[in-house]
Amino acid sequence: MHILLVYCAVKPDKVGPFIAATIENARNSRKEPGVVRFDFVQQTEDPTRFSLIEVYRSPEGLAAHRLAPHYLAWAEKVPDMLAEPRTRAFYTNIDPSDAAW
Repeated sequence: MHILLVYCAVKPDKVGPFIAATIENARNSRKEPGVVRFDFVQQTEDPTRFSLIEVYRSPEGLAAHRLAPHYLAWAEKVPDMLAEPRTRAFYTNIDPSDAAW
């Protein structure tokens, strides 16, 4: 599996629009054949902080996602909503095994 965690800090007055835009992206992303999981979570202690937990079958699945119309619309829409640039980190799956997904 190819795992990507994305971290977003959102301007307080943009939380609602950010949630709406990101739900649209997440729902459509979960329909992509290369996507295993696409979760969107909000931090409890600071509701202006969000994470996307993205699991792809392969790096090619991520590449295809980045060309999808819903991702391109999200990527164009959200930068002005962010309090700081989003960050990301890639991970390698350990447990459960890839075959168990």
